[in-house]
Amino acid sequence: MNQETAELTSPVRNFSVQLSPTPRGARLARLLATEQLRSWGLPLDPARLVVAELANNASAHGRVPGRDFRLTLYVVGDTLRIEVTDTRGERLPESRTPAPDAESGRGLLLVEALAHRWGVTEGRFPRKTVWAELRRTPPEPGF
Repeated sequence: MNQETAELTSPVRNFSVQLSPTPRGARLARLLATEQLRSWGLPLDPARLVVAELANNASAHGRVPGRDFRLTLYVVGDTLRIEVTDTRGERLPESRTPAPDAESGRGLLLVEALAHRWGVTEGRFPRKTVWAELRRTPPEPGF
């Protein structure tokens, strides 16, 4: 089977869950994503690190009392897409270099370093989705 045929026959997979915009919700997002990736037979890293950063940002910066955030994972072909949607559409994330002695502010730099692509999609107000795409490498033949 050639690679084109393999890509056409690979299943499209998706997983989505709504979580509270709290530190506990962000932790749960990472744990649920880890278990979903494991069930799909995909490598856990760097995906769970990206999920942790995006979910933490949603709980810290995208929090609106009474409104949840959504974690969605898609696998299409050789790409894993991670999306975190929150309800603070007016607060778009910025990737910037923090002061050397700052204790936070490096999350999006980490996402930028680990993902092949990342960005923000403005949704129907008040929503925004921060997404990152990771390329999967197919397993070696015979493994």
